[in-house]
Amino acid sequence: MPVYNEKVMEHFMSPRNVGEIENADGVGEVGNPVCGDMMTFYIKVNDNHISDVKYKTFGCGAAIAVSSMVSEMAMGKTLEEAKKITPALVAKELKGLPKNKYHCSNLGAQALNKAIDNYLKKQGKAAKSQKGGKK
Repeated sequence: MPVYNEKVMEHFMSPRNVGEIENADGVGEVGNPVCGDMMTFYIKVNDNHISDVKYKTFGCGAAIAVSSMVSEMAMGKTLEEAKKITPALVAKELKGLPKNKYHCSNLGAQALNKAIDNYLKKQGKAAKSQKGGKK
């Protein structure tokens, strides 16, 4: 059983922003088949800022804590700022994760990024990170 610090336990026991946004502007879903964790992030965008973030996570305590932290970190940020939320930043905000749970922080950042990419695609703006496409 991994040992979680107080900050991780706080987000696990009292997760923030849990739920689903109906008619979300962007939705991003990721999963890790190795550990079985699944995360879906929902965002509302207003004037290029994330005005609401919700998520549904099926996974371990670290996955839930990471989702909670990512949602707090993204709230109110511009899309560009939110895209800069990295797994390392998430782990730092949580004051560290056990080594064998670090992959969970990857999932949170990936799900948020996918939700932003989904929003940009719906707006007809291809995500800058995507390669290829028509010229």
